[in-house]
Amino acid sequence: MNRLIQDLRYALRGLWRQPAFSIVAICSLALGIGANTAIFSVVNGVLLNPLPYPQPDQLVTFHQSKPNFETGAMPYPNFRDLQQQNQTFASMAVSRSASFSLIGAGEPERVTGRFVTADYFTALGVNPEIGRGFVAGEDEAGAGPAVVISHDLWERKFGGASDVLQKGITLDDKNYSVIGVVPSGLPGVRGDVFVPIGQWGNRALTSRSAALGLHGIGRLKPGVTIEQGQADLSRLMQQLAQLYPATNRNNGAKIISLKETMVGDVKPILWTLLGAVGFVLLIACVNVSNLMLARSTGRAREFAIRSALGAGRSRLLRQSLTESAVLGLLGGALGLLLAAWGTKLALAVLPTALPRAEEVRLDERVLLFALAISLLTGIASGLAPALKTSGWRMTGALKEGGRGASSGRARAQGVFVAVQMSLALVLLIGAGLMIRSLTALWKVDPGFRPDNTLTFALNLSPAMGSATSDAVRATFRDLSDKINATPGVVASSFSAGAAPLQGEDDLFFWIDGQPKPASQSEMNMALIYRVDTGYLDAMGIPLKQGRFFTPRDDERATPVAVVDEAFARQYFGNENPIGQRLHLGDDQPAQIVGVVAHVKQWSIASDESQSLQSQVYVPFRGLSDNNLPLGAGVVVRSNGSGSGPELFNALRRTVESQNPQNVISNPQTLNQVIAATLAQHRFSMILLGSFAGVALLLASLGIYGVVSYLVGQRTQEIGIRLALGAQRRDVLQLVLSHGMKMALSGVALGLLAAFALTRLLTRMLFGVSANDPLTFIGITGLLLAVALLACLLPALRASHVDPLLALRTE
Repeated sequence: MNRLIQDLRYALRGLWRQPAFSIVAICSLALGIGANTAIFSVVNGVLLNPLPYPQPDQLVTFHQSKPNFETGAMPYPNFRDLQQQNQTFASMAVSRSASFSLIGAGEPERVTGRFVTADYFTALGVNPEIGRGFVAGEDEAGAGPAVVISHDLWERKFGGASDVLQKGITLDDKNYSVIGVVPSGLPGVRGDVFVPIGQWGNRALTSRSAALGLHGIGRLKPGVTIEQGQADLSRLMQQLAQLYPATNRNNGAKIISLKETMVGDVKPILWTLLGAVGFVLLIACVNVSNLMLARSTGRAREFAIRSALGAGRSRLLRQSLTESAVLGLLGGALGLLLAAWGTKLALAVLPTALPRAEEVRLDERVLLFALAISLLTGIASGLAPALKTSGWRMTGALKEGGRGASSGRARAQGVFVAVQMSLALVLLIGAGLMIRSLTALWKVDPGFRPDNTLTFALNLSPAMGSATSDAVRATFRDLSDKINATPGVVASSFSAGAAPLQGEDDLFFWIDGQPKPASQSEMNMALIYRVDTGYLDAMGIPLKQGRFFTPRDDERATPVAVVDEAFARQYFGNENPIGQRLHLGDDQPAQIVGVVAHVKQWSIASDESQSLQSQVYVPFRGLSDNNLPLGAGVVVRSNGSGSGPELFNALRRTVESQNPQNVISNPQTLNQVIAATLAQHRFSMILLGSFAGVALLLASLGIYGVVSYLVGQRTQEIGIRLALGAQRRDVLQLVLSHGMKMALSGVALGLLAAFALTRLLTRMLFGVSANDPLTFIGITGLLLAVALLACLLPALRASHVDPLLALRTE
């Protein structure tokens, strides 16, 4: 222990005496360690940490699988049968997202929430902070209206008052009793209010043909595997198919762990990024090794003298490794600060790119990881220099020339530079592919024009819940006129059902003239858009054939529909679809009057991978009394004269002038919607690009340092060459050729590695191959140009050596 303390003191004094070397080495390691710690903190929070629930491995999501959908929504009666007859679940629940107008607690506000069944919180294992959760029977139709609220809503609307359980809230013109407060921010517990599904009042809850967006969450019994749960639900779904063939034939069940449901899409991205920062750390290690080899030139005599005084090779090796370990720990301390700052910055810039982002932090596991890689990095950086210096012979080292040692160091440094260049090239090519991929995504035609287009949610006054259908229709017409008259508005439309990149709603159908399928599982299915007359102008969707809806296509008119090009091509081929008749849903006939362009529904990147492509539009004004909503999405195209917030505030005033209790919320431009769908691609591109930039900086510093060192070692040789008649361009060529040989050997090795490793990025790319020639050629040229510039500075210095000064030291 005493010797270790002595070595530590000596190492710190040595680093203090050489501040330039210490600063460069510590900063190099800090960049590598900080990047690795930052990404590991994300991997730890998103992938490694268990979900914050009791026995999280027992939590699963379950869905009804269909011939074309593995994770479809589940009709409520089917769920009840599975819940009552299963043998593997301790508790099961279904839920669907919803929003409500909250009135009576300050300003009217649109709050998010969920309709849930009674076991929702029991399945998750969430205990309310105060009060209780739901009990059996409270989710049945006719039960008293009860609600559980989130901690955030409790603080925001009730000031955290302890008597909140004696108070009620009004949601959509219905009074609810607050029975509990649950923590906010838990995965799967998103929303401000949780309402029993029996309060929904949707008559389709009794239908086995209406899924209504219900998806399940359950807790398996102790000792039950996911495979056993899957087999159990599959068996029950087969029984339901026999009992109810008209609705359940060919349907099944799909179980996925809750954690996999949350993080499945982002898992390969994070592991790829963790591998990329490993390359950055290797480059930092090589850079520090080069610095330590260069530094060892001045310490050869020191180690030789210590050896002559009796220090063994193991003692010298330990001293050298102690110094490098200290460097690693100092670099790790600075790297932790960089990691904390960088992680916060990344999550702030791209908050929607990661699931479980709120759980990303520098916890004990991350700190242990940082400590471990700091020690390993320090030792790895110093191992080669330590072996070199501790093995020098005393007599050779005590001589001033020592050319054999110098040439050995030069060869080692050349190898290190080649390794740096190859690693940097792999990262740069990966970043280049991601940049080209994102550029290709932005160029994709989504089927609509997003510029100057604003979307938001509109909910009528809760008092309209008791109004007649005619009054609701008149209100929507009046609001449509007022919105279109708002300064700056070019076109607008109400929208329900599916919305491009924002939500989906599907509907079964069959074509007139064909026999009605025996069961829903045999019917065709299409996305359904319920939109108003100005929808095409507001969204910028081209009309390809026929006409779109007019104000006369209301509830009294003959039902009509418009289909997209994919629908027309799939079901009518070369036949004209105009005038053909469809049977929608439970046999609602509609005549096709137009064909519009296909729009991207799920994602700019992955829309073509979806099996459900066909799209059907029906008139919002033609909705039946049973389907008439009290809220809708609104899309508005402006003339571009005002900003999004200014237009939204003007529209808010317009809507509230019609009724102060009307609520509009969630404003987004379509460009923001598109950007949100590309968030994970941007996240990958920004981080991989940042790591590649750091790698390029370290590699260029590495080759600059080695070439500068070689110029210093060969100053006398250069002086002799110049004295014997060599031109300055000859010296310039000599130095550049030596440096570029190292760079070219590294590039050759890096190209081989890149051809192999970029295949791992295939799933993350769009519109570009993993071995894209343009990217490989462009990035290789960039790296060689940077290497040439790094070599040029010491080469110019060498070409201006004064021969007299160089020879005077001979």
